[in-house]
Amino acid sequence: MNIRSLTRGDGVVIGAAVVLFIASFLDLYSVDNACVGSICSHADVPNAWDALGLLMSMFLAGIIGAVLIVVARSLPQPKKIAGMDLAQFGTAFTIFAAWTAFWTIIDMDSAGAGMILGLISALVLAAGAVAGPMVAALKAPLMGAPRPAVAPYGAQPYGAQPAGGYGYPGGAQPQPQPYGAAGADPSLGGQTPAPGAAAQPAPAAGAPAADFAPFWFAVPVARPLYPEDGSPTPIAELAPGTWYLAVEQRGAALVAQTQDGRRGVLQDTTGIQRG
Repeated sequence: MNIRSLTRGDGVVIGAAVVLFIASFLDLYSVDNACVGSICSHADVPNAWDALGLLMSMFLAGIIGAVLIVVARSLPQPKKIAGMDLAQFGTAFTIFAAWTAFWTIIDMDSAGAGMILGLISALVLAAGAVAGPMVAALKAPLMGAPRPAVAPYGAQPYGAQPAGGYGYPGGAQPQPQPYGAAGADPSLGGQTPAPGAAAQPAPAAGAPAADFAPFWFAVPVARPLYPEDGSPTPIAELAPGTWYLAVEQRGAALVAQTQDGRRGVLQDTTGIQRG
């Protein structure tokens, strides 16, 4: 399990599940409801572990749902149960737990600390499970990715040329030319081709760059990562604030590798920062 792939939404789910587990050991009813005649004993007040139906349908259902969500989002490839993604299955568990907690506490005459805290944590758990994949603030990584071993001199927007002419021997950099204008051809060593000479074919848009060197980068906003075979279904989503490794360049796109080892094509590279 790669904990660096967890998001803030997953952190909310984990925290709410821990509180729900603690609430299962607290009183379901207030002390006044445990009185028999003139004798009241706090030890006689039941908790969730004394009520099997409530324990399974509310407390353990919510905890199991949280475990399924965290495990599903930590796996390299999505897993399915009965045709549903593991995360969707876990979300359904958390919603059921919150539904049970809401109607159970309404039916009680005087709820205890365990029931009140259980309701609050179940509602937060369900909200985190549902909103985690949709709210931008909750999709941010829970833990930052490790920085590259060599500290960067300064983040550069992708495609910018650092001082000294990055990628060009001796610091020589080609001058920008209007599209379609005759100019120096890098393949001819910077010389302008003779009139009438056949133009050199440009490399294919999807071909890997021959002089590419891997580098770390970060995206300014969340962007999808598509499979290398061209499938339109994203395999992952790159989150801002996290460093990813670019392992190959294909035209204007980059082949990126996530912290859990998945590789895919980042089609939109505008505004990314180099490490």
